[in-house]
Amino acid sequence: MNSLAKVPVTVVTGFLGSGKTTLIQHLLSNAGGKKLAVLVNEFGSEGVDGEILKSCADANCPEENIVELANGCICCTVADDFIPTMEQLLARPVRPDHILIETSGLALPKPLLKAFDWPEIRSRITVDGVIALADAEAVAAGRFAPDPAAVEAQRAADENLDHETPLSEVFEDQIACADIVLLTKADLAGTAGIEAAKAAITAEMPRRVPMLPVTDGAIDARVILGLGAAAENDLAARPSHHDGEEEHEHDDFASVVIDLPEVADIEALVASVQKLAREQNVLRAKGYIAVAGKPMRLLLQAVGERVRHQFDKPWGAGHRQSKLVVIGEHGDIDEAAIKAGLGV
Repeated sequence: MNSLAKVPVTVVTGFLGSGKTTLIQHLLSNAGGKKLAVLVNEFGSEGVDGEILKSCADANCPEENIVELANGCICCTVADDFIPTMEQLLARPVRPDHILIETSGLALPKPLLKAFDWPEIRSRITVDGVIALADAEAVAAGRFAPDPAAVEAQRAADENLDHETPLSEVFEDQIACADIVLLTKADLAGTAGIEAAKAAITAEMPRRVPMLPVTDGAIDARVILGLGAAAENDLAARPSHHDGEEEHEHDDFASVVIDLPEVADIEALVASVQKLAREQNVLRAKGYIAVAGKPMRLLLQAVGERVRHQFDKPWGAGHRQSKLVVIGEHGDIDEAAIKAGLGV
């Protein structure tokens, strides 16, 4: 790459649990010889996604090229975190051919795009494209895809539903900013679900963009990298609920980190996490769990009541400690109740 050429950056956005980390894992394993760097941003003080991605590090994306920003939404910490981190990546002895940014599930992509106009970096990087992930099964089920008739019926039944939830606004801002929408968990949604999701998202999109079904993050990198969108110069075509605001807050959401003892019964833990989603409206749970008698750490990730878990790698020396990050809307996060629900 010519040293004067801008390094392309792909922003991967999407709601909590939509599959962003899984997609980036696939891209790291199928980079086609490109030298990659990854910036991963999480909501909450304990990073999980960064650890997952570091386990995929290789010669084309060494571990030092995978940088994590935790405990601060990337779109709200531009000066303090994002700009210095991008400068560090660009100063690597071997400059990356392409940078991937995984935003937190609560981030709004448009304020991040505006940061690409900062003098420190605007001559050196460009937004190659914004990839928005949407859980096809969830969207097909009617979440974050308003149906006017259904909304009116809900309003008639419960006046508290008169306003959109913060979650729907986040979702709509993410897809409105996208150059491509990936409909994830396509295997769970099925053909009918994919078509329903496409129709629901099309109704919310300000312009037509490709929508592609994806399972387990498997997509040819050539389809989503190299778009040349220069999205930082195309902000007017990417409307946001927060246009005109100087800044935005994430007080609608909260996270707690729960320390757990060694777990003897994995399925009992899964059932407890599902119960928290059902009874306390927990949106997302993720973390590493120490299982009695097992040298490997258990990676647990939950989206609502859908829980996935797998052993990923041995615990490092002195690091065998279970931690679970729990995320929900602010009024639903009761640390004492969550601990009680997990038997802590």
